[in-house]
Amino acid sequence: MHCASVKRLLRRIAPEYVLLAALLLGLAGQLAYDARRSARPEPPPAPPARQRVATNNPKLGMHTRLTLWGPPSVTRQTLAMVRELGAPWVVEYFPWLYLELRPGAHQWDDSDRIVDAALAQGLTPIVRIDGAPEWARRAGTTWKYLDREQYEAFGAFLEAFARHYRGRVDRVIVWNEPNLRGEWGDRPPDPAAYAELLRVAYGYLKRGNPDCVVLLAGLAPNTEPPGSALAIDDLAYLRALYDAGAAGSFDALAVHSYGTVYPPDAPPDPARVNFARAELVARLAAERGDGAKPLYITEGGWNDNARWVAGVRPAERIRYTLRALDKARDEWPWCAVLAFWEFRTDAPTRSYADNWTFVTPDFVPKPIYDEVRRHTRPGAG
Repeated sequence: MHCASVKRLLRRIAPEYVLLAALLLGLAGQLAYDARRSARPEPPPAPPARQRVATNNPKLGMHTRLTLWGPPSVTRQTLAMVRELGAPWVVEYFPWLYLELRPGAHQWDDSDRIVDAALAQGLTPIVRIDGAPEWARRAGTTWKYLDREQYEAFGAFLEAFARHYRGRVDRVIVWNEPNLRGEWGDRPPDPAAYAELLRVAYGYLKRGNPDCVVLLAGLAPNTEPPGSALAIDDLAYLRALYDAGAAGSFDALAVHSYGTVYPPDAPPDPARVNFARAELVARLAAERGDGAKPLYITEGGWNDNARWVAGVRPAERIRYTLRALDKARDEWPWCAVLAFWEFRTDAPTRSYADNWTFVTPDFVPKPIYDEVRRHTRPGAG
């Protein structure tokens, strides 16, 4: 082809190639940007603002047991309603056997969800830990059975727990009602053995979190005679713990304070289980040089089941509960928390257990919820 013809052809097609090249380059750049963008995850959404608990009673708490009750939506709704009640504290139960299925294999997902949801509502969690995984107990024993040979394994778990939750959970109750045969592995309660367990647990918890407040297990209030196969009187058991040198192994006492059929101002009596029995615990601790240690009532309250021998009328339950709140706040300086048993169950039990709760399984507030809310949050409606 003649040279001039070639030049004319190039002039005619060159702009089209230039445009095509530009388009290709632009497409390549967009693909590269998209690839970089997809490789870099989107930043997480900002966490919701932490709520604040409006209350005139900073000691009010609720025992929630969310470890057992359902999905995240249940957790969120429960804790939001606890905050709306005016309760700054929640007592939660994290069984060891749920969190360490194999030695050293810790599973924090569910407990993280509950703790973080409580903190988001402005609540302060108190956590009770007990219950031995299968690998840590003898074959044929119950999940509340723990030999001395496994105390170090329990301690190692507590250290991991305390380290993982440092700054989020700083109050831990070691075991539950060890003065009952059933809670001590279906064997006779043994104060000296629990004192040793507490000593081991205390060291490990402080290693994981030096700021951890270690709570003595709440003892089951009872008046069983000496030699009973079922339980040891809680005051006798506490004296035996002090005799065994346990005073240096806890920073505070968890207390279970149930009113049974008596009003909150019924005087304390070693031969009677009533709400004011907590005063006898505080007095005993003071006599043993532990008067400066606070008491956390982590279980307590009244039951309004008409067919239960230890029940009261619904109106009495409301009146007793409100008076107990005022008593704990205004007259018991040694009481740090009054947490009621229990906020809700996941389904009706068709028994007296339904009559401890403050809301129904469907989250319908009971009259006691409304009255406590009005009492602790005047003007809240």
